[in-house]
Amino acid sequence: MQENDHELAARLATEAGALLLEVRDELADAEPSERKDEGDRRAHELLMAELANARPGDAVLSEEGKDDLARLDAERTWIVDPLDGTREFGEIPRTDWAVHVALVVGGSPIVGAVALPGLGVTLSTSSPPPLPTVPNGQAPRVIASRTRPGPAADAIAEALDGEMVYMGSAGAKAMAVVRGEAEIYAHTGGQYEWDSCAPVAVVRAAGLHASRIDGSELVYNNADPYLPDLLICRPELAESAIAAVLAAGLGETSQ
Repeated sequence: MQENDHELAARLATEAGALLLEVRDELADAEPSERKDEGDRRAHELLMAELANARPGDAVLSEEGKDDLARLDAERTWIVDPLDGTREFGEIPRTDWAVHVALVVGGSPIVGAVALPGLGVTLSTSSPPPLPTVPNGQAPRVIASRTRPGPAADAIAEALDGEMVYMGSAGAKAMAVVRGEAEIYAHTGGQYEWDSCAPVAVVRAAGLHASRIDGSELVYNNADPYLPDLLICRPELAESAIAAVLAAGLGETSQ
C-alpha cells in the first residue's frame, strides 16, 4: 500500500535528518562552513530525489534548489527546508536544528513534518501530538531567535509578564511550543516560506495557533517566498499576543 502524504513527509524528514547526522559525524573535524554546505547539499538532493520518485506530478520549492515558478500553477506544491538552522548544525553538539517537509494546497500547508535529528524526534501531521498542559500560574515562556530575537517577542513577553527563552532554528522553536517547552514563538525580521511552512502544519494539527504576527493568515506558494513574520502560540494566548504586537506598533511588519 502506498504511503499517504502525511506518512511520506514524516519519513522523508526523518531520513534527511539521519543523513545530516551522518554528515556531522563524517565532517566532525572539518570547518563548520564545510559541514553546513555539505549538509545542505546532501539533504536537498535526498529530498528532491525521493519526492520526484514518490510524487512525480507535484511541484517542489526547496530553500536549496532553483525556483521553478511553474509551481504557481501546480495543484500541489511541496515546500522543504533540507536543513533549518545551518548555524546550529555547524556547532556540534547543538540540537536546535531541523528538517522541514510540507505539502501546500490552495495556499495552505495541509501536510507537514519537522524532524529534530539531534533529539531523535520527528513531529508530524501523521500523528499530531496532544496539546501540552501548562501548570497553573506559570508565566508564558516566549521563545525567540538566539541571534536576532526581534521586537515582537520582547513586546509580547513584556505585555504578558512572560519569560524569554532563546533557541536556534525556526523549526526547533516552533516544535518547542508543540512539545510544551514554551508557550509562544514570535518572530519578526525576516523568514521565507520554507522556514515556517512545515512547522505551521504541525502546530495547527496539534491544536495550536499559527498566523502572521498581526493575526492575519499565512499564505504559502507565492511568487515571492519571503514571509517575514510568524506567531505560534497556545490558542488561549493568541488574542493577548496579537494585541501586544499591535499595541507596540509592529503590525505593519506583516503587511
